Amino acid sequence: MATNTTTHDADTTRGGRRLTTETRPAAKTTELIAYVAAVLAVAITALVVGDGGDGADPFSAEQALRYITFLTIGYMVARGLAKSGTRGHHGDHDA
Repeated sequence: MATNTTTHDADTTRGGRRLTTETRPAAKTTELIAYVAAVLAVAITALVVGDGGDGADPFSAEQALRYITFLTIGYMVARGLAKSGTRGHHGDHDA
């Protein structure tokens, strides 16, 4: 006769309700606020610093998009690192 054993995570109660989470949702992090502020700053700077009439644009749209891309990559890496140590819910197994 086989016995059925279950494990008990420190994060769960007997009812299976999760008490804590490892990371906060992205919308509640200061990373998101900093990311949005930085993207807005780059976009506004690219708009304000424009052609001075001599044909040379010191901060072009191409540069702005490059910086926004770098910011996006940095934000995605930061969120990935924040979530890298998370555990799945109790009972999440590959069948």
